[in-house]
Amino acid sequence: MKTIVVTGGSGKAGRATVKELQEHGYTVINADVAPPPEPSSAKFLRTDLADFGQTIDILRLADAVVHLAAIPNNMVVPENECFRINSLSTYNVFSAAMKLKLERVVWASSETCLGLPFKREKPIYAPLDEEQPLYPESVYSLTKVLGEEMARQFNRWSGIPFIGLRYSNIIEPHEYERFKTWQDDPFKRKWNLWGYIDARDAGYACRCALEADFSGADYFIIAANDSVMESTNAELMKAVFPGTPLKEGTTDHETLLSIEKAKRVLGFEPKYSWRDS
Repeated sequence: MKTIVVTGGSGKAGRATVKELQEHGYTVINADVAPPPEPSSAKFLRTDLADFGQTIDILRLADAVVHLAAIPNNMVVPENECFRINSLSTYNVFSAAMKLKLERVVWASSETCLGLPFKREKPIYAPLDEEQPLYPESVYSLTKVLGEEMARQFNRWSGIPFIGLRYSNIIEPHEYERFKTWQDDPFKRKWNLWGYIDARDAGYACRCALEADFSGADYFIIAANDSVMESTNAELMKAVFPGTPLKEGTTDHETLLSIEKAKRVLGFEPKYSWRDS
């Protein structure tokens, strides 16, 4: 796989992914509705992925696709538009990939599939892994759950590997200053079990997914190795989720969004932590 189309390559995860892939010898094309906010050596092609013709045209140029484009939450556009754009664009990318016989599809699912912000449904245990039942609590998370089922179906039809990355909250290095404001109240970040992922590691996870020895269709939690808090995991769980068991052997600050599956299958090893910044 030499040429990769990154949809949504102008966004936070997209920019990091474009940079990561270029630094490792890939030719990268950024397919987005808007150009990146800063200059990039990657070719930019303005593309509306809700239009199947445009999607086919852009993916003809690729050996594989990293599909990151999406409306990021329900507040950006009306809910019905969030559903339409996210579901239709994902369908178009998957369908075009099958018709064009691409080698692999890597795409952004979301931690929100797991029941975030954990108001109605609570984690079954912590660290939480991919065995947690799916509880989409927003239109955005619903589109990601539907995307996972679409990936399984298109894999059955085509044999193309589909890898869904359930990203935790993506943080750029300049945003680490915000972490200080969270330390006085464990409830401020309980909505995603105090998780995050450095944008640079989000891009690295895409490269791992492209290069892993993999077949089928599956999904993987992608988070940093640690939590966003200085309080210990035992203290956080006792304060916020007292009825949820903390697995024996869990260390004080390890991520409570388990990345063991991504490490084992994809070879993903996060490199960045807010504690080092």
